[in-house]
Amino acid sequence: MAEEQGERKLLPIEWIVPEDIVGRYATNIVIQHSEHEFIISFFEVWPPIVLGTPEEREAQLEKIEAVRAECVARLIVSAERLPVFIKVLQDNLETYRSKLGEG
Repeated sequence: MAEEQGERKLLPIEWIVPEDIVGRYATNIVIQHSEHEFIISFFEVWPPIVLGTPEEREAQLEKIEAVRAECVARLIVSAERLPVFIKVLQDNLETYRSKLGEG
């Protein structure tokens, strides 16, 4: 009803992260897009365990045809919201770098 009268009430957002949510490390990111959204997939890749002498390691590596990349999370962001998402990431990266003295 308030919108019909031209009034808007801004409500604060209460950010909740469940205690049982699992954080995963992403070593690779794949970004795809469709007509209306961007799909950002985060992957975890672990290098194969290769042991032994240099010759044994070389032989083991020759047998490996691929390394598995497991998707640990996927975000779908509307094309309209993506610029905001990118800006927030850039701002946070700049803050991080300035704290390290890289800025």
